[in-house]
Amino acid sequence: MATLTIRLPDEKHSRLKALAQSRGISVNKLMEELSTLALAEFDTQTRFQTLVMQGDVAQGLDILDRLDALNQ
Repeated sequence: MATLTIRLPDEKHSRLKALAQSRGISVNKLMEELSTLALAEFDTQTRFQTLVMQGDVAQGLDILDRLDALNQ
C-alpha cells in the first residue's frame, strides 16, 4: 500500500474531517472511497470514448444510461 501526502487549505480539511465523522469513518477511508468513485467515473468515460471510436453506438448509449443512473 502506498502513502500519499496532499496539501489542502485548513477549511477544506476541516470540512472533509466533518464529512468523514458524519459517515463514521476516518478521513483516510473517506479519501479512499472518493478516489474509488473518481476512478470508476474515469474508467467509464475512457471505455465510452473507446466505443465511440469503434462506432459501437448501442454499447455507448448503454454506458450513458448507466452514467445517468449514477448521477441521479
